[in-house]
Amino acid sequence: MAKNTICLWYDKDAEAAARFYAETFPNSSAGAVHRAPSDYPSGKAGDVLMVEFTVAGVPCIGLNGGPAFKHSEAFSFQISTESQEETDRYWNAIVGNGGQESACGWCKDKWGVCWQITPRVLMEAMAAGGDEAKRAFEAMMDMTKIDVAAIEAARRG
Repeated sequence: MAKNTICLWYDKDAEAAARFYAETFPNSSAGAVHRAPSDYPSGKAGDVLMVEFTVAGVPCIGLNGGPAFKHSEAFSFQISTESQEETDRYWNAIVGNGGQESACGWCKDKWGVCWQITPRVLMEAMAAGGDEAKRAFEAMMDMTKIDVAAIEAARRG
């Protein structure tokens, strides 16, 4: 087990979420499933309690803790993409599997986990600073899913 692991709280679907992430993102996998050794406030002995998984190389644990806590935009996975095709693939996988679109490249999966699907070209524009960053930022503000061609055009002015 990694020294530092992200723990994500799910109502009851940590295993399904882990499998979805493993199927969707490269360098991702669903690992060990740990079952509750006894009854607990939101479950019974033998229920899936924790699932080890990796998302794009980041070790995680999904905890089936019940409905007490919900995910929010205060935490998100940021997935860097190299093309519109890759951006579309991840975006469509998340939104098309019961998720929902948000603004500026953000979406939420059906379990409530937030994702930023961020083309490299947008991050490069922001790093360039000055007018180039301003134009790219202003173009992004009107988008849900990021349009790579529109960001590239904004960068050029």
